[in-house]
Amino acid sequence: MRLLSVGPPGEERPAALDDEDVLRDLSAIAPAIDGDLLGDPVRLRLIQDLIALGNLPIVADGTRIGPPVARPGKVVGIGLNYEDHAEEAGVAIPDEPVVFLKPSTSVVGPHDAIELPPGSTMTDYEVELGVVIGRRACRGSGAGPRCER
Repeated sequence: MRLLSVGPPGEERPAALDDEDVLRDLSAIAPAIDGDLLGDPVRLRLIQDLIALGNLPIVADGTRIGPPVARPGKVVGIGLNYEDHAEEAGVAIPDEPVVFLKPSTSVVGPHDAIELPPGSTMTDYEVELGVVIGRRACRGSGAGPRCER
């Protein structure tokens, strides 16, 4: 199942590509592609079944493809996480992962303009993998406060 969002910036609605690469509108059955939806296997299965039936509305050709996930809470990056990238950057391979945060506004559609912060002189725009965690993440068993949803 290939989920995405479509529509003008700020007005995106959920959609999916079916097995025939037809873009289908999911807005009648899901408010957004977000952590709540992606963390709910029952709703995902229902959406998968409805997509397979092929009777969801078709999204018009030329409709903008938006960010893959609506309203991400955090964007956590891991830098220099493979040897070729460290060599390409001309830096030593770090002993520990290089972890950094990006603003949620850094998530955009595949053809959207990248907005640079004022005074920015260099942009790094690559990503190899995105992971969506649909449930509140907590520390290991017993250590730290319990997370409840």
